[in-house]
Amino acid sequence: MRIKTVDLTKIYDLGSSKIIAVDKVNFEISGNQFVAIVGPTGSGKTTLLNLIGLNDYQTSGKIFIDDAVDVSFLSDEERKKIRLLRIGFIFQTLNLLPTLTALENVELPMALAGKPQKEQRENAIKLLEVVGLSGRLHHRPKEMSMGEMQRVAIARALANNPELVIADEPTGELDSETAKEIIDLLYNISKSKRRTVIVATHDEKIVDVADVVYVMRDGKLNKKDM
Repeated sequence: MRIKTVDLTKIYDLGSSKIIAVDKVNFEISGNQFVAIVGPTGSGKTTLLNLIGLNDYQTSGKIFIDDAVDVSFLSDEERKKIRLLRIGFIFQTLNLLPTLTALENVELPMALAGKPQKEQRENAIKLLEVVGLSGRLHHRPKEMSMGEMQRVAIARALANNPELVIADEPTGELDSETAKEIIDLLYNISKSKRRTVIVATHDEKIVDVADVVYVMRDGKLNKKDM
């Protein structure tokens, strides 16, 4: 999936004041890239990811998918279909369902996509093996470490074989050793599966392996010289 934004802007109206969270951002990402977006807390990184991932609506500007599709003209149902089938999300809060096992959490996006139960189960097992959790299939989130929960979230993001994976601070709550394992996992997914992975992060170790690095500050995005 190729993503291009043109003067992308998001303004929050707080009554007497306005906050420009994303300020006329222009950037373009092609397939099979590992992209890092760095910047301080409150710089607009999460808002930008939500716009790119079609979880939110811009105030102005354009988002193009595959060079031609202007998402401004898509219906809510069309946006939902793209989110489900073409984009995988790893949220900062993980958003794992606490009552479901690791296996069931990974199966959920496939169930929403209407895939057969047998395919859901087989694919979920394979994905959990890929992220190193073959021995934790039937454990619930409260029975796992933070690193294990992060791996479940990655497996779930890959459930429908998305073209784009978006991760918001995926190593923020992890110790340095576990963080490195997660970084390596995301990088390998980008290269072995030829997927675009966009990561918003404070973690310099992610910056070190990224193909492209953008710096975000006060809603503005600039490409960093490599």
